[in-house]
Amino acid sequence: MRMSDTILKPMHPEGWRFVGIFAVITLVLFWLWEPLGWLGVILTIWCYYFFRDPIRQVPTGEGLVISPADGIISQIAVVPPPPELGMDPTPLTRISVFMSVFNVHVNRSPVTGHLVKMAYTPGKFLNASLDKASEHNERNALLIRAGEHDIACVQIAGLVARRILPFVKEGAVMQAGERFGLIRFGSRLDIYLPTGIAPLVAEGQTMIAGETVLANLTGTELPRPARRD
Repeated sequence: MRMSDTILKPMHPEGWRFVGIFAVITLVLFWLWEPLGWLGVILTIWCYYFFRDPIRQVPTGEGLVISPADGIISQIAVVPPPPELGMDPTPLTRISVFMSVFNVHVNRSPVTGHLVKMAYTPGKFLNASLDKASEHNERNALLIRAGEHDIACVQIAGLVARRILPFVKEGAVMQAGERFGLIRFGSRLDIYLPTGIAPLVAEGQTMIAGETVLANLTGTELPRPARRD
C-alpha cells in the first residue's frame, strides 16, 4: 500500500457539492482576510474527510452480523424494537453505535438478506448519544430478513445531522457490507439482534463499518467480556 493511500480516501459522490460550497466560501474568506481563508481550507478538508468512503474488507462467513457504522458503541441494552417496523414487541438486544463528525458516515448492511420493510419517521434532533434519541429523533428503520432471522437497523439523525439519505428501496436484496445509506453530519446507528443472539462486542468499543463482527447468528458463543486497558 502506498503512503498516499492511507491519507487520500475515495469520497462519496454526495460530498462533492458540499466540498465545492466550502471551497467557494474559502476563496471569499481569502479575499476578505487571509487568516479566515486558512480556516476555510481546514473546514474544506474536514468536509472532504466527512464524506470519505474507504474500501472495506468485509468478513465472509455464514451468520455474521457486521457493524453498519463507524464509531463507538455507546450502549448495549435490551429494549423493544422500533414499532414502525411492525415486529413482535418482545425486547431485543440493541447495539447503539455513535458516529461523531469525524467518523465515516456511509452506512453498510449488517447482514446479507432481503429488505422487507423500510420506514422513515420524522422527529427531533437531540444528541444522538442519548438513549431517548432512539424514540424521539428523526430516523430511518430497516428490517432485513437473513434466512430465518430478522435484523432491525435504524439510522438516527443527531444534534448536527439534518438529513438521512437511503441508497436502497424495499424489496432489495442486500449483501453484508453493502452501502445502504448516509447521514449528515453526526448521528447514530441502532442494530437489534434476534432473540437468543449474544453481542460479541462491548460498550466503548470502536467499530469499523463493514468489518467489525457484532454477532454470529449461527453460533452459541456467549457475550465476550471486555476490560479497559
